[in-house]
Amino acid sequence: MATNTISFQVEKLTPHIGAEIRGIDLNQIQSAETMAALKQAWLEHIVLLFRGQKLTQEAQLRATEFFGKIGYLARPANEYPIGYDKLLPNVMLISNIRENGEPIGALPDGEMMFHHDMLHADVPHKGTMLYSVEIPSQGGHTLFSSGYAAYDTLPDDIRKPLEGRTAKHHYNYGSTQKGDEKGTQAFSDSEHPVFRTHEETGRKAIYVNRLMTEEVVGLPKEESDRLLVALFDHSEKSEFVYEHIWNVGDVLLWDNRCSSHARTDFPDGERRLMLRTTIEGDTKPY
Repeated sequence: MATNTISFQVEKLTPHIGAEIRGIDLNQIQSAETMAALKQAWLEHIVLLFRGQKLTQEAQLRATEFFGKIGYLARPANEYPIGYDKLLPNVMLISNIRENGEPIGALPDGEMMFHHDMLHADVPHKGTMLYSVEIPSQGGHTLFSSGYAAYDTLPDDIRKPLEGRTAKHHYNYGSTQKGDEKGTQAFSDSEHPVFRTHEETGRKAIYVNRLMTEEVVGLPKEESDRLLVALFDHSEKSEFVYEHIWNVGDVLLWDNRCSSHARTDFPDGERRLMLRTTIEGDTKPY
């Protein structure tokens, strides 16, 4: 793929989700032609991987703005981890590094269930950019599931009872497993369609997840629980998932409107540090 000023290559990572972008330095200001091509690749592949990047916080914010308006940090400022005083506004630190026994960043330890970023908000953020600064020797991988592929292959006995319905979502900031009672309660719960229509592609995607979704509105609890577990299990099948094994300098950009993601466990005695930025949503899910 080429533009007038910069050429880059796109290599698919799995049949349903993920592509590596080669030949782009995110520190550079990109031409309009390049940005249009990158945005189209993002819509097509859901997750974009840029390897070998060396970004300051300013550069990461600038690169995030290529794709839309910078998203805000939802956690109350008085609940920020101690490392946030070294961050620019709207940059999130994800790290298990500790000072005086206290984590400097958010979501410090262990495995994290599949989730959509900011699903508990009325207008969730549409995209997330994550940059790896320090990584453990093993584990801490990020898994991405295609909501499109999962929806397209959903059996009728699961899909039909849920078409047109909404689900309620809740999250505690800092929670990694449902019911772990960690973190700070979010100040907003949300209700969104079980199947979301992507406003730019027109495709439908499963829009519930194991970590945040509480119930399907209007169904008896037993039926809601049964159908949600069926959706979670189906969405997380390996054929719909790209598992990213991190290297230092990797940048991932993903579309929260049509994908969910999770984290694998990693040694708690090894350092892991990531910087996260988000892209504000344009519309309430429908």
